[in-house]
Amino acid sequence: MNEHVLIIGLGLIGGSLAKSLQRHKEVHIAGYDADPMTQRKAYKMGIIHSAPPTLESAARDADVIVFATPVGATLKLMEQSRFWELKEEVILTDTGSTKLRIMEAANLLDKPFIGGHPMAGSHKSGVEAAKDLLFENAFYILTPSKKANEEAVAKLKSLLSVTKAKIEVLPAEQHDYLTAIVSHFPHLIAASLVHQLEKEEKENPFVRQLAAGGFRDTTRIASSNPEMWRDITTQNNNMIIHQLDNWMNEMNQLKHLLEANEPDSIQQYFKQAKDVRDELPIAVSGALYSVFDLHIDVPDVPGIISELTGYLAEESISIVNIRILETREDVFGILVISFQTAEDRERAKQCFDRRTSYDSYIS
Repeated sequence: MNEHVLIIGLGLIGGSLAKSLQRHKEVHIAGYDADPMTQRKAYKMGIIHSAPPTLESAARDADVIVFATPVGATLKLMEQSRFWELKEEVILTDTGSTKLRIMEAANLLDKPFIGGHPMAGSHKSGVEAAKDLLFENAFYILTPSKKANEEAVAKLKSLLSVTKAKIEVLPAEQHDYLTAIVSHFPHLIAASLVHQLEKEEKENPFVRQLAAGGFRDTTRIASSNPEMWRDITTQNNNMIIHQLDNWMNEMNQLKHLLEANEPDSIQQYFKQAKDVRDELPIAVSGALYSVFDLHIDVPDVPGIISELTGYLAEESISIVNIRILETREDVFGILVISFQTAEDRERAKQCFDRRTSYDSYIS
């Protein structure tokens, strides 16, 4: 094998990256994790080609080093890398959700560092959940440091091309600003809606039952790892506060609109939101972890779920989740099946259209 890649941190992202990079037959994937059990498991599962005993020995052979660790841990590893014996042309990169602090530290290193953020995730975590298809159609943002020339960026792009991600190069500050808008800030809103529900529940216990439908879907991201979101929020604090200020201004304008209680203006507000939302692309993954839902109008009869999942099994279509919506206001169907990719969802829709009389909808 001609090129050595070291992936430090063998969780969902690191493990999935290792699996997808194995499509390069000439690349050797070494993996290191602070948890020896995780490292051994990744090796036994074939996710990595080798499990070096020490980080320093692995780094010595690497042409590319990927820090697939939380941002705080990555910053510490970057500092340690100053004392590693590295190849002259080695490229350092990471997979963190925020980039500004990483790149500030990267510009102090004497090696080229290209920040990376694969905008993909899963409802599962850990190396056991690693999937070589995780990054397909997802955006993968690169933020080169001052010492990373065009040749280094091109080399990393070529390495990552087998992930089938949509690779874009952005300045670190722009990356953090954009992800604050479409990822970090929406998580705060979802969390605040859940907090509001909890407060209302004290006076109206039945509200939790009503939340089983659209409210649960709207606030899905509030179930994400609290420690991870603590770190993201503190690291991108200024950008998120700026978005919060903008949102509070928007809420004040909406409040004035409601106080005026003019039907045409209120309808126009919702229409404009609908038009913008309907024009959002659905073929690629964005900054938030995406599942691809298919809503199906089915009768409430015994055996209906096994019938539909049977059709999917026959056509080798995998599902992420399946649920029945008891509260049906503002949703298309009583049954919602979630898929990992838009392609799987489309195949499922075509399958149901061919084999059943039930209407299925992509929302």
